[in-house]
Amino acid sequence: MSFPIHRPRRLRQSGAIRRLVRETALSADNLILPLFVMHGKDGKTAIQSMPGQYRLTISALLKETAEAHRLGIPGVMLFGIPKRKDEVGSEGVSPDGIVQRAVRAIKDQCPDLLVMTDVCIDEYTSHGHCGVVKDGKILNDETLEVLTQMAITHAEAGADLVAPSDMMDGRVGAIRKGLDENSHEAVPILSYAAKYASCFYAPFRDAAESSPQFGDRKTYQMDVANRREALNEVALDIEEGADIVMVKPALSFLDIIRDVKDAFEVPVAAYQVSGEYAMIKAAAEKGWLDEARAMSESLLSIRRAGADMILTYFAKEVARIVGKGPIG
Repeated sequence: MSFPIHRPRRLRQSGAIRRLVRETALSADNLILPLFVMHGKDGKTAIQSMPGQYRLTISALLKETAEAHRLGIPGVMLFGIPKRKDEVGSEGVSPDGIVQRAVRAIKDQCPDLLVMTDVCIDEYTSHGHCGVVKDGKILNDETLEVLTQMAITHAEAGADLVAPSDMMDGRVGAIRKGLDENSHEAVPILSYAAKYASCFYAPFRDAAESSPQFGDRKTYQMDVANRREALNEVALDIEEGADIVMVKPALSFLDIIRDVKDAFEVPVAAYQVSGEYAMIKAAAEKGWLDEARAMSESLLSIRRAGADMILTYFAKEVARIVGKGPIG
């Protein structure tokens, strides 16, 4: 049957009826707040390419995490900025590294907040790559040992969840084995399972000072043109022990989020990355977009595609809004 029997506008006539038939909602429960932590006594440094975001000392970080917890955000993801970088990312695996220290501080202050840690050495290496480098090549198997030690030190510091983002083959299995053998079998792994070699990471690399000093990351991050490969990567990570899988970036890969959601029965995360955040911020500053609406629509699209949880730099802004009721 068609018009005039069916009039879809009947269910759009008022805010109340639109709320009743709304198919997708966004609440604080769906959010993870990414945070950058650095050495220093007390303070923060603005990230120019990410308006409203900062590199935080531990004392400043604790203020952010306390606010996130008060707003009802379940968890934060920590990225570390070391004092010094070297060829193998030594501070990343040090029990006294910046992330390890930050985890202990957060768990002491706010034990109920879920503390997640990024497991990758690009932030700690002088060459800016996510793996051990020899003769200009990124070595896969040698990198697994470093990532495993990093994950173990994060868990020993009190991390509730570890998140390998390097895209080395076999890293989930290596980390799972290392955690289990060191009495951390209860620590889940959120794997950046389908991480694409995207241009939208540029502001993050500015924030973490982690741009590659030679070449690019296309030999380990996924080709942006590929779809079937993502399902293969996700399947391998689940087989190796991933508890949650993530698609990164989000907005350019909504089809991949939906494919993963349909194909696998595990929680699916998506990362609204720095470039996606910066685009909305820049357009809003120019007066070209309504920031709140653009933020809400973009995050709803990620939820509608199938993401159970979203890493987003907008997490606090969204949580303030949804305190009055879910966005949808």
